[in-house]
Amino acid sequence: MTRMWVPGRADAALTAIATTPRLVIALDFDGTVSPFVLDPMTARALPEVVREVDRLVALPDTTVAYVSGRSMHDLRVIAEHRDDSPVVLAGSHGAEYSYPGASAAAAADETDERESLWALVRPIIDRHEGVEFEPKAYGFGVHTRRAAPDVEEAVFAEVDALMAAHGAGWRRRHGHRILEFSSRNEGKDAAMRVLRAHFDATGILFAGDDVTDEDAMRELGAGDLGVRVGPGESAATLRVQSPQEIAALLRAVADERGARRE
Repeated sequence: MTRMWVPGRADAALTAIATTPRLVIALDFDGTVSPFVLDPMTARALPEVVREVDRLVALPDTTVAYVSGRSMHDLRVIAEHRDDSPVVLAGSHGAEYSYPGASAAAAADETDERESLWALVRPIIDRHEGVEFEPKAYGFGVHTRRAAPDVEEAVFAEVDALMAAHGAGWRRRHGHRILEFSSRNEGKDAAMRVLRAHFDATGILFAGDDVTDEDAMRELGAGDLGVRVGPGESAATLRVQSPQEIAALLRAVADERGARRE
């Protein structure tokens, strides 16, 4: 049962995750640390989120990762990620990773098939007002943030029909104002497993706001904490209302974790 987190009120679940010996904080980007914007490439983490992330990564045995459906290239741009950043990136729903000091993708890019599908999908996008195409390392996304609801319904139906004919076996994901397809089957549940193993985490705090984030929520177990941002059915333990409240929640974790380490 997901319950509302109340800033300033003691919460046993938050205390437990804040005091776990080796903590990974995994954060979705769009709608979680950044408000939704009409142009996806202008998304940026709220300054108050960035401040708390900086505090957290300075603590011992504490890792922060942005876990996104964006390709690694685009995630680096919107996260304003520097080569010397201590923040981990998991892109393409857990198919690409960038760790401090090294970067690696999970597998080679299926360029020919991907670009053939791009060529088929782009004319559909071009016929619909307010619809944008997002090329991805392992597929593509169709954004409808600027489109009317009836336009979204029409374009998603056309893309679904095209993929049924030409992209059978590609993984379909339908999120908030986006439809995407990938040749890779990894989801954010895979990202939780990879991050847990890589950092030998005793606890993961994962926060997300969309349907695709529920893969990660369901992967969490005892000693972990899921946080849902905004409305919607969720497997998360806690719910907050906005990215601004995510900043407050991260501040609470940093305060408690920092105090226990002094």
